[in-house]
Amino acid sequence: MKTLLGLTVANLKGLTRDRAALFWTFFFPIMFVLLFGVLFSGSGDSKVTVGVVDQDGTAASAQVRAAFAGVPFLVLKDGTLGDEKAAMQNGDVSAVIVIPKGLQDAVVATKSGSARSISIQLYTDPAQTQTAQVVQSAVSQVSDGFSLGVASGGTPAILKVSQMTLSSTNISTVTYLVPSILAMALMQLGVFAAVPLVQQREKGILKRMGATPLPRWKLVASNILLRLIVAAVDTVLILGVGIAVFHIQLVGNLALAAGFVFLGAGAFLALGFMLASFLKTEEQATGVVQVVQMPLMFLSGIFFPFTFMPGFLQSVARLLPLTYLGDGLRQSMVNAPQVAPLAVDAGILAAWMVVCLAISARSFRWE
Repeated sequence: MKTLLGLTVANLKGLTRDRAALFWTFFFPIMFVLLFGVLFSGSGDSKVTVGVVDQDGTAASAQVRAAFAGVPFLVLKDGTLGDEKAAMQNGDVSAVIVIPKGLQDAVVATKSGSARSISIQLYTDPAQTQTAQVVQSAVSQVSDGFSLGVASGGTPAILKVSQMTLSSTNISTVTYLVPSILAMALMQLGVFAAVPLVQQREKGILKRMGATPLPRWKLVASNILLRLIVAAVDTVLILGVGIAVFHIQLVGNLALAAGFVFLGAGAFLALGFMLASFLKTEEQATGVVQVVQMPLMFLSGIFFPFTFMPGFLQSVARLLPLTYLGDGLRQSMVNAPQVAPLAVDAGILAAWMVVCLAISARSFRWE
């Protein structure tokens, strides 16, 4: 174990001395997050579309609805509770306000001296924290204003707000992109591992190390351990920028997300080892890695939803491991709509890892 850790530390020092490697490993993904975040963060005076369900159908409920219509940033959409909840789940509305049946009776009872309260139901998406807070504030202000207009001094508020949650399949562009860019960074971390391996073989370093009493599996294990450590650091940096700068909310299963980080890193590291098995020169390795990563980046749905792609490209994307890593990270981190079930994502990544490792174990050359 001491030898393995020593090799890993040596590899880590080599990485930190390579400025190009540091740039592509750490700063390039963060630049992507910042660039796309600024482009798609949607700052400005955007309006929020909310569904309104009037279950009372009286003059009192019409007064409450008119108060909501007077909020400048709210766009109201009327409908039944079932229709508006379905619209929210589909991303057509950001929240649903339910004006309850019995509001008029509560108003009459309160005016006659019998204090009675009733609750507006507000459905918001826990994944869209900022929107939920804005809508909740507006609903609370309208409710308080209505209560003040009906009740006399010292009377409890007639209209209260009951907060409900309803998950939506619609997420912001930035929220979609941050775990996707993490997937891209893990892919690059793995496939670019082919370049230093080919470089070391070309310079005879692998041959000399292979001739020492040191077991070869320790050389391989130290390389894997280094890349997994870098994967963990990359994850913290990318998610940290996403949370601190663009306020994305991680609402999924973080333990599951961590599993996908290491499974994805392992799968692409195995792919990098497989590429290194067949490449002879550093220049050749650099060119081939670039050729491999381009279709992975642009045909796997990491920059835009998978369903936006034409049918024939979706068929191609379903063959690529980055499709399933991006999908697994988005589902487990931000509850994004799925391309495939999480078990399928994990299974396909594991299959890629096993097949690539088997090929590289059979074909890898130390000299």
